Amino acid sequence: MKQQRIALVLGANGGIGGELGAALKRHGWQVRGLARKPPATGAVDATGPDQWIAGDAMRAEDVRRAAEGVALIVHAVNPPGYRDWDLLVLPMLENSIAAARAVSARIVLPGTVYNYGPETFPLVDESAPQQPLTRKGAIRARMEQALRDASADGVRSLIVRAGDFFGPRPGNNWFSQGLVKPGGAIKSITYPGAPGVGHNWAYLPDLAETVAQLLEREDRLSVFETFHFGGHWDADGTAMVGAIRQVLQQPALPVRSFPWAILTLLAPFKTLFREMREMRYLWRQPLQLDNRRLVDWLGAEPHTPLELAVRRTLEGLAA
Repeated sequence: MKQQRIALVLGANGGIGGELGAALKRHGWQVRGLARKPPATGAVDATGPDQWIAGDAMRAEDVRRAAEGVALIVHAVNPPGYRDWDLLVLPMLENSIAAARAVSARIVLPGTVYNYGPETFPLVDESAPQQPLTRKGAIRARMEQALRDASADGVRSLIVRAGDFFGPRPGNNWFSQGLVKPGGAIKSITYPGAPGVGHNWAYLPDLAETVAQLLEREDRLSVFETFHFGGHWDADGTAMVGAIRQVLQQPALPVRSFPWAILTLLAPFKTLFREMREMRYLWRQPLQLDNRRLVDWLGAEPHTPLELAVRRTLEGLAA
């Protein structure tokens, strides 16, 4: 009988963490979730962790205790609202690295495009140099470098970089915080991109399934692995808007320009606005992730049609 694999998910309450936990369960993993305040027993989702452990990702001893006996640590935890990234993000990752080293587990890090500057655009593969323009991008690059450094003494990791997240589990992403207003009737779409500029989107259930399928090939994975997830490429910015209109059956739903000027004025007073403003360059120039290496490995990338993905996302947002 094959021994059941155990995974620890940090950030299991979040959008990508929740989807990764659900995908791992579908692939036969037993999933633990670490949270400062675990959900009450009656509130546990059937697709959520099999076991919740009370603890803080900022406390090395909590992460090490929760990781006992696991083969995988999913590092999908981020400070809410982008607050104190410079103080919290790297220490949390170092705790995951220390725990992985202690129990010989692989770390999974959901990566982003923030690591890349315009010199790598428009089509970016895994070998492209990382010269980020933004503070958040620099932190992301340092996270990946920390995993690369840890691989020198045998700590295994898997990074799958993806475009802007969207999906049925709410989280900090442009879809739910920029394009539409969740929790009620949608009266307009606010689009951050410049006209005609392409944009890369990542539907989280597809991204999570991709990670789970890669982990099924553990015997082929090197100590430090990176892949690019293609997701949905909106070549001119109209596909996502069209899908939202189609799902809502409102072909004339107004599309408004994103209020970048107001965001600039408010940025000094609110962390979220300041961090969102940093990412403006990704909406003014096309960046498409090259997923050919991933397709070579898997045969095909998991892919939900855009209209269905948007429908499930809007349902999750109760929009």
